[in-house]
Amino acid sequence: MRSLIAAALIMGIVLLSVLFYASSDSGAFSDTLPTLFIGGGVLGVALLVLLGWRLWWLQKRIRRGVFGAKLTLKLLLMFGVVATLPGLVVYGASVFFLNRSIETWFDVRVDNALTSGVNLGHAALDDLLRELDKKAQRMALTLSDEGMGSIITSLSTLREQSAVQELTLFDERGGVIAHVSGERGTLLPVLPDRGVLWQVRQQKPYSRIEEVSERGLIMRVIVPVYTSALAGETRVLQLVQPVPTNLARDAQAVQLAYQEYQQIAVSRLGLKRIYGVALTLTLMLALLMTLVIAYLLSERLGAPLRSLARGTRAVAKGDFSQMPSVKSRDELGVLIQSFNRMTRQLSDAREQVAQNHQQTEQAKAFLERVLANLSSGVVVLDDALRVRTMNSAAAQILGVAAAALDAHPLAELGQPGEALHAFGTTVAARFADHEGEWQEQIDYAGHGGSQSLLLRGTRLPPGVERGYVLVFDDVTKLIDAERNAAWSEVARRLAHEIKNPLTPIQLSAERIARKLDGRLEVADAEFLARATQTIVNQVAAMKSMVDAFANYARMPRAKLEAIDLNALVREVLALYDAKALGLELHLDADLPRIAGDSTLLRQVIHNLLQNAQDALTGHPAPRVEVSTRLNNNAVCLTVTDNGAGFPEHLMTRLFEPYATTKAKGTGLGLAIVKKIVEEHHGKIQIENLKSGGAAIRIALPVSASAGEHT
Repeated sequence: MRSLIAAALIMGIVLLSVLFYASSDSGAFSDTLPTLFIGGGVLGVALLVLLGWRLWWLQKRIRRGVFGAKLTLKLLLMFGVVATLPGLVVYGASVFFLNRSIETWFDVRVDNALTSGVNLGHAALDDLLRELDKKAQRMALTLSDEGMGSIITSLSTLREQSAVQELTLFDERGGVIAHVSGERGTLLPVLPDRGVLWQVRQQKPYSRIEEVSERGLIMRVIVPVYTSALAGETRVLQLVQPVPTNLARDAQAVQLAYQEYQQIAVSRLGLKRIYGVALTLTLMLALLMTLVIAYLLSERLGAPLRSLARGTRAVAKGDFSQMPSVKSRDELGVLIQSFNRMTRQLSDAREQVAQNHQQTEQAKAFLERVLANLSSGVVVLDDALRVRTMNSAAAQILGVAAAALDAHPLAELGQPGEALHAFGTTVAARFADHEGEWQEQIDYAGHGGSQSLLLRGTRLPPGVERGYVLVFDDVTKLIDAERNAAWSEVARRLAHEIKNPLTPIQLSAERIARKLDGRLEVADAEFLARATQTIVNQVAAMKSMVDAFANYARMPRAKLEAIDLNALVREVLALYDAKALGLELHLDADLPRIAGDSTLLRQVIHNLLQNAQDALTGHPAPRVEVSTRLNNNAVCLTVTDNGAGFPEHLMTRLFEPYATTKAKGTGLGLAIVKKIVEEHHGKIQIENLKSGGAAIRIALPVSASAGEHT
């Protein structure tokens, strides 16, 4: 492409140079004009085809959406307009002044002046020629009587007297009789034509101004010379006188100018057309070359911008490796350098961001692992007390899905009347009441039963995103453990402090009764017998109570082994009247063995059946259902009755010692059951049924070493 443009440019310069050179010479101009027109036309068509092809290719790039193509077209149009407008103005002015100038060449005054100059030259030459003719006539009269012997002398004398350069005398046949000349270099005369000599012999003198090679412009006069003798021959005298150099030069110049003027005047319209076509061809070549050069300049100017656009698109896609090369030191070069510097900074910043993001992700993953493995529930709240995030422990304690509470305000958690709603309302109120940290223990009756939660809330410190953090723990087991430990200590001390005095009291009452037997009156003896019997009975009752507390305090550790729970249940149920209890069995036939202590588990089953039997005392249609099933790798034992159920005010204290509904009970039965279940790493749950009665569910883990099934 550039080679073609360079070749076209060189060819155009050569054609224009030839045109300018030929215009200085009309002959050369007329000879070379067709060649110039043909060469210029071919060059113009070639440039037009080249420009059209590049514009077509540019249009295709614009349709494909190539960046920079529109800018190249815009720059090309701008350069074209900038080049075309001045060119057209200069072209119009040139054509106008050319036509005016050509018209001024043919002005009437110029024509008259040239005609007058030619006439003036002719008049001056005619005067010289007439004078020379007069001299010739006089010389002819003088030579008419001269003999042959004195001819040479007479001619020399006449030449010197008349100041004529050359005299030649011819005979009738045109032969030279005598010749004299004032110039040494002219030994030979200028011979006239035979027709001229014949004309002169017919008495028609000849006078002309002629141009002779090597002599220039001369005046020639030829006259007849008549002799006095009648029979004499007619001689011919020729006078040659050179035209004065200045006059000849001026006359020739005026004559030449007049001739050229007449030639130009004849071809005036053609001259206008020729010069107009030449100007048009020059303008066309100049404009086409300008447009082609403008296209190259547009491409050159657009190349850095296209390179910059490619780099920008690469940066937009995240590729910072593409940096345009800097080939200039102008503003575009500075812009590209700035872009490369910005790209390097972005690349460094992205690497730094990636490192920071990786560190943040690692810290976040570490924090999430820590929070996921915490047994404490953690809930992060925003400034409006909306849930932002919570760990799995919090979701497990509250009995909800971790993502179910995202973006929910605390005060709107759950439905009114639900434990979750009461939990959210309580926490929101505590955050509203306390600016700093606060701590509180509440009861949460979730799906897993009643729980004791220890809440701790705090506001995030300044400098971080505003919000709150709530941390809570399920301290139900801890409280139960503390309560059990306290009751065990109470039972141990009761057994130690009370049991020892009871035996002496009982023995003393019995001794008093024996000592006074037969010594009192009948009424007093009966009173003493009743009193001592009361003391003995109450001491025995107190001993039984102390023994129960002692057994609770000295609960032996379970010796776990693989046990068939269904067989154990059937063994215990054989001791009860199934018909009186309305007993129903629903035992899973494919139940795996559990890890348990058979002695302690018998005590649990006995206690549960005894509670059910006591709850059904006086019921017209008693019914007790005992069922077993496998649930989540745990064996569940459920004892259900249709009695009155448990009082609601005792539901949270049923596993505490001395929490009982029986008039004579100690309340240690369910406490012992719970303690045995916990020794087996199991769970126990009590629920009042909506249809009436209560259900006690116990979940015991499957034995790891027993793969057998009943």
